[in-house]
Amino acid sequence: MQNERYNDPNASGDHASPWLENQQQEKKRAKTWIIGGCAALLVIIALGVGLGVGLSKKSGGSSSSLSSSGSSGGSGSTTDGYVAIPGTAGVVKADPNDPSKFDKDSRLKNSFYGFAYTPLGALLPDCGATQANVTEDIQLLSQITTRIRLYGADCNQTALVLQAIQDTKVNLEVFVGIYVNDDDTAYTRQRDLIKNAITTYGTDHIAGVTVGNEYILNSVTAAGESDATGTAGLNAAATLTTKVQDTRTMLSGMSLSKTPPVGTSDAGAYFNTPILEAIDYGLANVHPWFAKTTIDDAAGWTYDFFQQTNVAQANTVSNKPAMYIAETGWPTKSSSAAAATNGAADASVANLQVFLDTFVC
Repeated sequence: MQNERYNDPNASGDHASPWLENQQQEKKRAKTWIIGGCAALLVIIALGVGLGVGLSKKSGGSSSSLSSSGSSGGSGSTTDGYVAIPGTAGVVKADPNDPSKFDKDSRLKNSFYGFAYTPLGALLPDCGATQANVTEDIQLLSQITTRIRLYGADCNQTALVLQAIQDTKVNLEVFVGIYVNDDDTAYTRQRDLIKNAITTYGTDHIAGVTVGNEYILNSVTAAGESDATGTAGLNAAATLTTKVQDTRTMLSGMSLSKTPPVGTSDAGAYFNTPILEAIDYGLANVHPWFAKTTIDDAAGWTYDFFQQTNVAQANTVSNKPAMYIAETGWPTKSSSAAAATNGAADASVANLQVFLDTFVC
C-alpha cells in the first residue's frame, strides 16, 4: 500500500513527510512507557498505543507471524484457596504460597507477538515498584504473549521481572533495556543493574539487551534538524555505538552460557546506517496515527512502512540486524479537542479495536 503522504518517510526540508514531522513534534517528551505502569491488564489493553507487537526480520527480509502460541504458567487446576494477593491490584487470584498457581482469565488469548511493559513505580525519582505488583503483571502478561520489552533498568525493574518469571514459572522472555540520555552515569548505573540481575537470574529468559529508546530521534529534534543522517543523527549513532559496544564487553566478560544480543530502539524513520551496522537487532516504534492515516489504512500502513523502511534498510548492511516493531497502536483519546483527530481518523477506543482486529489477529 502506497500513499504520497508517506512515500518518502526519510525526506527533509520542504518534502518532509507528515509522519516524520509528527514524530518530531509529538514525541519530543519525557520517555515514560507508552503502556505505563499497569496494575491491571484491562488498563494495559485500553491504553493499547504501546502494544509491542513484533515483526522479526529474518536474514532474507521476511517477517515472523503476528501471533504467538505457548503455554503460560499457573499449573493449578482448582482455585480453592486462591486469593487476591495483598499489595497488588487484586486482579489475579493466586495461591499465596505459590505464584505459579493462579487463575487464568478465559477472555485472554496468547495472541500478541510481544508487549511493551514498565512496572508501576519503576521511573526515577519515584522508585516504588514492588515484587507483588510485578508478579501480578507477569501473571497477566503471560496470558497474552511470550515476550515483553523493558525500556530501562532503574528501580531494580530487571530483577523484579526476572524474579516474577522465576516464581510464576511462565513461558516469557524479556528484552531488557537501558534508557540512554546525555548523562553517562545513568547508562552506567543501568548497565550495572542489568549485570547484577543476570548474575542472579542468568539469561535463559533474556531475549536481548536494548541500549537506548529513541535516542537518535531525541538528539535530532533537540538540534533542530530533521533527518537521522544529519550531524546530530550521526553523532547520536556514534554515542549509542560506544554504549552498545560497552554492553557487549560487559556481557562477554560474564562467561555466560547464553549471551544475549545487543540492540537499540528508535522511531521507525530514525535508524541510520552507522547504528544498524553496530547492533544485533533494532526495535522500531511505528505509529500510524502520526502518519495521518485513516483507521482502515493503519494496519497496512504500519506493515508496509516497517518492511519498506526498516527491514529494507537493515538488509543493506552486512550484519543484517533483526528488526522488530516494538511500539505500535492507536490512541483511545486526546488531551484536547484540537488533537482529537489526526486529520483522517479519531482517537477512540473503537478505532483502537479496529487496529487490533486488523493488525494483530
